Amino acid sequence: MNFKKFWPAVAILSTLSLSGCDLVDDDDDDAPPPPAALRVLHASPDAPAVNVLINGDVSIAGANYKDGTGFGAILPATYTVQVDGITPDGDVAVIGPLDIELESDTTYTIIATGEVADIQPLIVSNAVEAISADSARIEVVHGAPNAPAVDVYATAPGADLASSNAVGSFSFRETLGPIEVPTGDYQIRVTLAGDPATVVYDAGTVTLAEGVDLLLTAVENTGNGDSPISLIGLDGLGALELLDVNTPASLRVIHNSPDAPAVDIVVNDDFDAPLVEDLAYPDFTGFVDVPADDYNVKVTPANDAGTVVIDADLTLDAGTEYSVYAVDALASITAQVVVDDRRSIATEAKVRIIHGSPTAGNVDIFVTAPGADLANETPAFTDVAFQADTGYVSLAAGDYAVTVTPTGTTTAAIGPANITIENGGVYTAVARDPLPGETAFGLILLDDFVAE
Repeated sequence: MNFKKFWPAVAILSTLSLSGCDLVDDDDDDAPPPPAALRVLHASPDAPAVNVLINGDVSIAGANYKDGTGFGAILPATYTVQVDGITPDGDVAVIGPLDIELESDTTYTIIATGEVADIQPLIVSNAVEAISADSARIEVVHGAPNAPAVDVYATAPGADLASSNAVGSFSFRETLGPIEVPTGDYQIRVTLAGDPATVVYDAGTVTLAEGVDLLLTAVENTGNGDSPISLIGLDGLGALELLDVNTPASLRVIHNSPDAPAVDIVVNDDFDAPLVEDLAYPDFTGFVDVPADDYNVKVTPANDAGTVVIDADLTLDAGTEYSVYAVDALASITAQVVVDDRRSIATEAKVRIIHGSPTAGNVDIFVTAPGADLANETPAFTDVAFQADTGYVSLAAGDYAVTVTPTGTTTAAIGPANITIENGGVYTAVARDPLPGETAFGLILLDDFVAE
């Protein structure tokens, strides 16, 4: 990873900017004092998206877990900062309000740390100082609430940790640095404290170019892979996640083609060892970890390698979970690929509905209290087309009825299906055609609806 090339070009979160506070005005006739610089990182693994308020005004809206901003120049003064979690029942203050004094020529990073039950701000401040020639500067924050005390190493790639010196050892909410290091290639690794043989995170080769000023925050890994953490790098312009070098992609397969036979799923033409065998409608697999890479996926009738009904090329990225649906009638069967996000959020349930019924036509989807009269209700989603995906919708824990109707009507085609959801749960429901020999449409229930 070459930071010199990456940061100016991308800045994932540069769209999150400071507004509504006293930013420096270069056109002011009265020269302002040297500014402070402020940025924010959301590092609470089970918290919802948040709004950050400065002096009562929303300055950052809708920041999700692992989102971080670039620096915003701000006049030195005392500011009231509050972080509100965006919940189904309305915004709730999770941090503050608290008063923070910002001084000239100083950078401030406010990191929301800890799980929702113990969320706290960690403020990292540093005087603005030039970086020496041919050097970069790094600082590391332990922001993973469930990770133990660890040692951090920044060595030449491939160096033996047993004979290397750690940058330091620290625990949750502690920091190491900042320190200057010569420019070049480094391998950043994290081990259990005092145990260099137990590597819990390996960033692989990271290139630090001259002048890079990098804050690395270890955050909890809420996705796939064995490493308990990843690193979020902030350089002043934006944020980048550095996954463990061994982080896989994850894949599951759902058979949602109502007239297709049971199928085999073959990867990269390995017909002798299918990834999935004899998967019948409307069954599905659990998630399987695979190396991040480009793949060819073929679907054949079970035990009939000579008949390929789906032939699709897929790019699977590290740290990403994918659901591959075999959808539509057999004559027009295709692969629908959906990216999943199963991070648990303590303050809400996440519910996703996918229209997978090829014969139902466009539909309306009602999410109501059980027993509600649809004539008095407004659909949560209207005119939903085949293969459309609602995305994850935030709902409060409770009992609901999901009803699918032909668009513009209140006549149930599916349901009402009564569901009970809990905060922290992730739920996926897929509309399907009737089972063979039946006439009733139904739902394929995934994730926390069932035990996979």
